[in-house]
Amino acid sequence: MTGQSSIQTVNPTFKTTKSWEELLDSDDFVKVFLSDVLEDYIIKQRWYGGKASKLKYIELAEFFKIQQKGEIYYGLILEVNFVEAFYQHYFLPIAFVTDENFAKKDRILPIQIKDQKGFIIDAINLEAFRKLVFERIATAEPIDKTKVQYHKSHLFENMVYESSRFMGLEQSNTSLVYNEKYVLKFFRRIFADKNPDYEMSRFLSEKKGFKNTPSYLGSINLVDSENTNITIALMQEMIPNEGDAWEYMLKELHKVFSNLEYKNISVDKLPNTELYQRLIIQNIPPQIIDWAGLNLFLQVETLAKRTAEMHIALGSEFEETAFTPAHYNGDYTVWLKNKVVYQFQNRLNTIENNIHKLDGLALELAKEFLDKKNSIRKHFLTFDWTKLKGERIRIHGDYHLGQVLVKNNDFYILDFEGEPESTIRDRKVKQPPLKDVAGLFRSFHYAIYATIFNNGKSYLANQECLFKAGEILYRYITGLFMGTYVTETQNANLNLGYNQERIFILKYCLLEKAIYELGYELNSRPQWAVIPLKGVSNIINN
Repeated sequence: MTGQSSIQTVNPTFKTTKSWEELLDSDDFVKVFLSDVLEDYIIKQRWYGGKASKLKYIELAEFFKIQQKGEIYYGLILEVNFVEAFYQHYFLPIAFVTDENFAKKDRILPIQIKDQKGFIIDAINLEAFRKLVFERIATAEPIDKTKVQYHKSHLFENMVYESSRFMGLEQSNTSLVYNEKYVLKFFRRIFADKNPDYEMSRFLSEKKGFKNTPSYLGSINLVDSENTNITIALMQEMIPNEGDAWEYMLKELHKVFSNLEYKNISVDKLPNTELYQRLIIQNIPPQIIDWAGLNLFLQVETLAKRTAEMHIALGSEFEETAFTPAHYNGDYTVWLKNKVVYQFQNRLNTIENNIHKLDGLALELAKEFLDKKNSIRKHFLTFDWTKLKGERIRIHGDYHLGQVLVKNNDFYILDFEGEPESTIRDRKVKQPPLKDVAGLFRSFHYAIYATIFNNGKSYLANQECLFKAGEILYRYITGLFMGTYVTETQNANLNLGYNQERIFILKYCLLEKAIYELGYELNSRPQWAVIPLKGVSNIINN
């Protein structure tokens, strides 16, 4: 009972004569709940994204009932205002429980409603709430005109609730597994618009029949006081899998680096290839296949095909304007340059302030970055839309190996929320499909270096030699990916532009991505800053 008493010390029992159904109409309750209780509660939650800022106050932007047959829960949209003069919105469903032994760690407030003592908790902890939500989606009408709109896909017919559990620890959302077959993701950070994950999931699986993403099964949307449609939750099929492609790639790469010693391979004698040159498996020299294994390259080829198929589906729409392809134009160019130059300036300041934390190759590359800052900035400003013939489409937007599941030598792509630092509007801007490819290439680069950093002591070769081998391998992996991807997209008439344009766009996106990564590494783990710095160096010196 220690958990309970410590909570009660901070928050004494709130007493009210209102009923549960009337509770949020009580100004007294709302005032105490928002200022005295939630400010303390919210900053401790994993899904709270404002930890780097100073919380000023919380307002209740919106509340609504999540109910069925007299069973009532509340959904709260909390507006968290920060001292730094911006705000974020969060979704919190609440329930009232009277059982002393229930949810001891997740109590928000001890409360006495009329004569009943109990606790307000996050409703997701309550199986009755999870069951109710499942049943509301399973019995949804085709068109729902109410404030809280439940929707189900034709794939979600005749489903009966059996069980539910938390999926595991997540940073920004909370996912539930139902019947060990379906996943319902509650979005915690809320935007005044449809969530891109909901839009993309529904479009790809319902409209385009793209098989390598979890099927869309249903959703919950809220129509707020300003008549904006806001996504609260997304229901999808659960893909049984062997883990994500990041973990898979780390295991494969560990074998590759172990082979240097096991197969007595001299790194200096390994044949090299040009960066971003399109390859097919037959182009890869036998020494490289012997070193890295054919399986690794076959998997890269499959992932390239799935990525191409995703983009072909996203680029094949001519009715729904949110998904119709667009050409480059002046508006996009201004938006892009403002975004990348602002980010570049921010990272430049971060390098200057953190250069004392670097040594060895990272320090050398950081100095090169500072020496060449004007040419990097100039490179970003050379984006000339009038010379580009390709098309922009809706893309994944945060595509890396951790967003891909591995199952039976195949890959399934998930999590279409977009770049975490971007606004909801920016996440929906149509972009070059090669921006996703660049995200994956940076992820391959990271996987290579992470393998060296994490297992360095188990390899005989020194770090410099391992880095050199890693860079050779990176060229073959990305070359094969590019060769496969371009062939697939061209065969389907997805317009990526001419060859020179493709290389320009890819390098532009790779440079943008590597500079984006720099901020995180310099602030969190400076010894890893060598990875994005090497990525920048590859591009500015190639």
